[in-house]
Amino acid sequence: MMLRTTRKMAAALISDEGATATEYAIMVSFVALVIILAVTALGGRLSALFAAASTAF
Repeated sequence: MMLRTTRKMAAALISDEGATATEYAIMVSFVALVIILAVTALGGRLSALFAAASTAF
């Protein structure tokens, strides 16, 4: 019984499933940062573009 529990604990420590979740979290954070930076950089230009387009018609 004790040996079985020890083996399960060792297998859980060796498992790399947590690393995969961490890698996905880092990628999602990076994508969110890129989107925020793009919206911040292009926000004023897009607003002016849409304002000009709305008054043209």
